[in-house]
Amino acid sequence: MNTNFFNQIQQLDFTGVLQLNISKGIESNLIVTVLLNNEQCGDSAKNLIPPLTFNATPQEFDEGFFEQITTPIQKVSSLMVDMEKFQKQLDEAKAQSAIEKAKTEKEKKEKEVKDKKFKDAMAKADELEKEGKFREAWIKVPDITEFPEKADEIRKRKTSLSDKFATPSLFGAIDETKPKLLQAEAVADDYPIDEADEEE
Repeated sequence: MNTNFFNQIQQLDFTGVLQLNISKGIESNLIVTVLLNNEQCGDSAKNLIPPLTFNATPQEFDEGFFEQITTPIQKVSSLMVDMEKFQKQLDEAKAQSAIEKAKTEKEKKEKEVKDKKFKDAMAKADELEKEGKFREAWIKVPDITEFPEKADEIRKRKTSLSDKFATPSLFGAIDETKPKLLQAEAVADDYPIDEADEEE
């Protein structure tokens, strides 16, 4: 007996494993279930796709079985392939999301560390300023190249401090020397120099 059954199976366009279950029904009928399974598809929704079930005589199967299953098998196969593509894209999106989340977390931590470093340096400058150590305070103010986003704040702070230690101290120096000069003159008045002593 010659049959072209497998040739027709070969001509079906599907991806996966085509499962045929054949059992005898009442009278001379056959019950045939056709189920396409694609193991590559990781979406569990594929399990909701019901099998094709036919109840017919052997003659009816010979005449129209492949016509009945061709379109549904192609649709199910296409659906599972699309589901697998979608699942892969979804997995990639999740991976990208995890990478982005890790990147964001890293950037957040780096920013926190940088902000703390800036605040600590400014606090140290404030402390030194209170102690009247303006030059040391000026040195402790962070560098603009390290914190470009805070350039204005850094400039103002450095200017404020440099004004305190760079103010002309000339008058201060004169004021400081005045008491010493006056004191020297007072000492000279108390102990007049004898002209005879000078000659000697």
